[in-house]
Formats: sequence, C-alpha cells, structure tokens
Amino acid sequence: MRGLLLAVCLAVFVGPVLADEKADPAKEKPEIPEAQTFSSDHTLRLNGQAIKYKTVASEIYLRDAKDEPTASIFSVAYVRDGVSDARQRPVTFVFNGGPGSASLWLHMGAFGPKQVITPSDATGVGAPPYTVRDNQNSLLDVTDLVFIDPVGTGYSRPLGDNDGKEFYGVNEDAESIAEFIRIWITENGRWNSPKYLAGESYGTTRAAALTEKLQGGWNGIGLNGVILVSAILDFQNARFAPGNDSAHISFFPSEAAIAWYHGKVDKTKWNGDFDAFVNAARTYAIDTLAPALIRGNTLTAQEEAEIANQMSAYLGVSAEWVRQAKLRIDPTRFRKELLRREGYSIGRFDGRYKGVDSEGTSDSPENDPSGYGMDTAYVAAINDYLTRELKIDFTRPYKVLTGEPGSQWNWSLDEGGWPAYVNVTPWLGKGMRENPQMKVLLASGWYDLATPFFGAEMALFKNGVVLDRVQFDYYDAGHMMYLSEAEGAKLSNDVRAFIRDGQ
Repeated sequence: MRGLLLAVCLAVFVGPVLADEKADPAKEKPEIPEAQTFSSDHTLRLNGQAIKYKTVASEIYLRDAKDEPTASIFSVAYVRDGVSDARQRPVTFVFNGGPGSASLWLHMGAFGPKQVITPSDATGVGAPPYTVRDNQNSLLDVTDLVFIDPVGTGYSRPLGDNDGKEFYGVNEDAESIAEFIRIWITENGRWNSPKYLAGESYGTTRAAALTEKLQGGWNGIGLNGVILVSAILDFQNARFAPGNDSAHISFFPSEAAIAWYHGKVDKTKWNGDFDAFVNAARTYAIDTLAPALIRGNTLTAQEEAEIANQMSAYLGVSAEWVRQAKLRIDPTRFRKELLRREGYSIGRFDGRYKGVDSEGTSDSPENDPSGYGMDTAYVAAINDYLTRELKIDFTRPYKVLTGEPGSQWNWSLDEGGWPAYVNVTPWLGKGMRENPQMKVLLASGWYDLATPFFGAEMALFKNGVVLDRVQFDYYDAGHMMYLSEAEGAKLSNDVRAFIRDGQ
C-alpha cells in the first residue's frame, strides 16, 4: 500500500515537472520590459531669446511582422514649446557613426542644448571635472532635434531572441533608423514638418543610405536636406588596399594641409595663402599624382625622383622617404613620420593634435592623440547629463563606442557577389534628382585623416549628385571641427543658414 501511495505521489509531482520541461523553451524566451520615457521641461537662452523646450528621452521599439519587439532604439528629442503650426517647424534627426558609435559627439559637442568644452588649441582635456555649459551653438532656434543611438550603441539594444546582427549592416542599419523615424514622426504628429538628416563620419554613410530608404518608395518620407559632417560616402577613397590608389589621391590634400599647420611647408612660396596651397594640392593630386600612381613601376627613376621631390614640398617629409614608399603615403605612417624628429606623432581624427609615444622608431603611432585628447570629457558629460540632469535610471551602461556592431557589420550593398567598395553616393544623387528641393551640406575639417575632405569631394563630384544644390563648408580643424570653439560656432551658423534657406 505504501508503495502504491509513493507511486501516486511520484506521479503527482513528476508529471507536472515533465510537462513544465516541455514548456521550458517558451518560458526561457527573454522577457521584454515596457519601453520607458523620461520627460522634462527646460529653457535655453540662445541668440538673445529664451527658448522653452521639452526634452523627451525615450525608447522606441521596432517590431517584426508578428508585432513582436525586435529592438529598442533610444533617442533624446528636443522639441520647442509654443509652436502653433508644426508644418513650419523643421525637425532634424541626428546621429554619429562608427559603425558602433552613439550620438554623444554631435549631441554634447555641436548641436544639443548642452556643450562640453574642450581646448580649442588641440591640447588634451586632462582629468575631471569638465566644463559643461548651455550651448550657444545649439540649433534649437531653427529646428527641433532628435539624437538617435542606433541598435548596439548608447542605451539601444536588440530585444527578445535577436542578437543584433539583424541590424548590423549598411542596409540593415539604414532600414532600422528609417523605421524609427517613421514611428517618431507618427507618434509626434510631424509627417508634414520639414525634415533634415545630420550625420557625422559613418553617420554620413547612414544619411545617404537613408535618402533611399525614406524617399525611395511609395510610402516615402520626403527630405528637405541632408547635413554631412566629415563625410565618408565612397569607401574606395579611404581604404588602403593593395592596388587601390584612390585612397592615396584622396588623402594627399589633407596630409598637405596638416604639414602646413605644423610649419613643415615653405609658406613663403604661397605668400602665406593656405587656400591657394590647398587648391594646388588638390590639382596636384589629380593631375600629377594620380597618373604617376597608375603608371607604377613604368616610371623612370628620374621621373619617380622628380615626383618624390614635389610631394616632399607639399607634405613636409623627406623625398627619400616618399620614394621608398613608392609615392604611396599611408596616413598612419605619415602621422608618425611628420614630427618624428620633434618626438611627436599626430592625430588621426585631427592632425593638429600631438602625442608622445614610448619610442620613436616605429612606423605607426601608439594611439590617436586626437582621440584620447578629448574622449574622457565627452563620456563623462553624456553620462552625467543623462543620469543626473535627465534622471534616466537604466541600470545598463551607455555604450559610447563599441566594436560589437562594427565587427559584425554587413558591408554588402547587393552587388551580386562581385567584389566592390561600399559607395552610397549614388543613393544621395538619386534622392536629389527625384526630389528637386532636397539640398546637401558638406562640412569638412582640413586636418581630418579619418574621412578626408577631398575624398568626400571626389564622391560628390560624380555619382549623379546635383552639385548646384550642394553647399561646401570647410573648417580650420579636424574630423570633429566643433572641438574648436570658433569652428564650432562657424559650423552651427553654416547649418543654421542651410536650414533656414531650405524653408
């Protein structure tokens, strides 16, 4: 009898366990929390006027065909109060690059209502506390602003069973941001507002791709303008692969500009006229350097020596070093070579910055002094601002710049399996031709060795871009021209005028 009772008990307790085990897969499905929103009201005194605005830091969930959440995209939106007609108030969607970077750089350095201050003379920010103040360069007087962190950056993340790969790629990323924009303008009643995109670095690649994703179909979202800050559009102009000479051509004028900045060029030859010098470097790159690189080893020793001497005069490095490099100046090696005898390497993002390596014989710098010279201030500023001022209480970290998206990035543009460099410029050109009112602003720093100004120009000069509607602006700084107070103000004024002209 006791055996029977035991068997019954086992049946009672074991049966349900077995049933639960079969249901485990469903129970193990990651729990998806509710999207969160943090709102607050603020006032910014800008250009003599008090601008009242609402700050909305929020998560927007992307969903699949079954209406299941697939990803959370975090953004911080600034919307001016007291606007009676939203059709007259532009909204600008802003993002940085990477891929794998959050939007803190443009947010806290250029266009947002708060600004972290860095030395304008390209020296390092040092240790905290850092100065954060009301941003007199903010664009809130002319446009609402939505700073977007793509999936895998900032507080944005994949949800459910998704691991992020569904969003890591040129097309995948653009499609997710396009969907975010569609949801945002729907929830905020802004379908008929003027719309702008503003991207920096890979963010310009994203912006060009977005022109196709937003405007390219029957459910299109029209754009008034695209703002490209430190653009990379055609990656052939920035990839130093064997046999690809386009990159050497596109970087040459930037290397020359940096040599001028550090006093390695005979400025008297140009009567101290930097613009004339840079224009000459552009011309030399196309008319002399490009044909020489194409000829390769068919150049005679005399021809090679003559060109090496000419390049030396532009770049401030020895003709012998240029000749040994076969006229192909890798920017990483250039960063080490230019000031080697003074004991410095120079920055990648901004060639004005100087760093000291542990030794001077290597062919490349230990690190990028224009990166570590400012990043701690930005990271501190965004984390302090989001958590202390906006009261965001997420327990997960704010991912500033992570390699996860970039290491898994799908660079294919559906080229049918043929090898190809990513080039999104044709999408930008198509968008301009199909939308006769869409304009483009290209903002470039002279001393940028990450996304050189001439490479961006080369991309825009072809690919079907309507040049009459492209505004070219240049800055006496590098990749992040707003690190300089004066150049940051100029950038803001240029963009402000661009938006006003688009109305």
